[in-house]
Amino acid sequence: MNDMRVVERTVSNDSTKMKAEAVNVHYGTTHALKDVSVDIRERTVTAFIGPSGCGKSTFLRCLNRMNDTVASARVTGKITLDGEDIYAREVDPVQLRAKVGMVFQKPNPFPKPIYDNVAYGPRIHGLARGKAELDALVEASLRRAALWDEVKDRLDSPGTGLSGGQQQRLCIARAIATSPEVLLMDEPCSALDPIATAQVEELIDELRSEFSVVIVTHSMQQAARVSQKTAFFHLGVLVEFGDTGEIFTNPRDPRTESYISGRIG
Repeated sequence: MNDMRVVERTVSNDSTKMKAEAVNVHYGTTHALKDVSVDIRERTVTAFIGPSGCGKSTFLRCLNRMNDTVASARVTGKITLDGEDIYAREVDPVQLRAKVGMVFQKPNPFPKPIYDNVAYGPRIHGLARGKAELDALVEASLRRAALWDEVKDRLDSPGTGLSGGQQQRLCIARAIATSPEVLLMDEPCSALDPIATAQVEELIDELRSEFSVVIVTHSMQQAARVSQKTAFFHLGVLVEFGDTGEIFTNPRDPRTESYISGRIG
C-alpha cells in the first residue's frame, strides 16, 4: 500500500469545467487528502467512489469550499472554475456556492413552503426582478427537477411534508434555481427507496445536458449507471481516474480492481 502513484487517463482539456491540482486537506494533524489532481469536464457526470473514509466526500466539499466551515480544516493546492482560482482571496464563498451547488446525502428542505424553498437562492442572489419572474424561475426549476406536476397545486405546503424522494428532488430544484455551472451531489440516493433512487438517477442523466455533475456514491452500480467519468479514492489518495467503462472493466491499478471485485471496501 506504499505505492501512492496515481494512474490517470487523459482527459480533454478543451472541455474542462473545474480543475484540481495537487490538492491536500488536513483536519488538524490528520492528512485526509493527499495530492489530488483531477479535471471535471463540461456537461459530464463524474462519480467519486471508494470505501468509507477514503476522502471522496472531503474532496467534493473542496469544490465549493464547504470545508471553510470546518475550523480545523486546511486546504492547499489549486482548484479552478473556468480557469479562475476558487480559493483566491477576492472570491466570495457564498457567490461561489451559487455557481457550484450542492445536494446532500439526507434530503434537507427548509422548514418553508415548497415555493419558498426554491425561491430562496434566487431571492438572496437577486436573480429575479419581480414576482412574475420569480414565479417563472421556481416553475422552471421544479420542472427541471421533475417535480412540478406533483407539487404545482400545493406550492404553499411545507417542503418537509413531501416524501423522501420528492424532498430530494426539491433540494435539487433548490440547488439548480441559482443556475449553477456545477452540481455536487454527496450520496444523494443513500436515504431513498429503489423507486425514488431510479427517479433521481434519471434526473441526473437529464441534468448533465445543462450542468457538470459530480456525485459521491458508495454504489458502484449507480456510478456505472449514471456517470461517464469515475475517480476511485483510497486512503486519501486518488488512485485512478478515467472513463467509467474502462474503470469498471479494465482498471489499471490493482487497488481499483480489488475494490471493484469486493476484496477491499
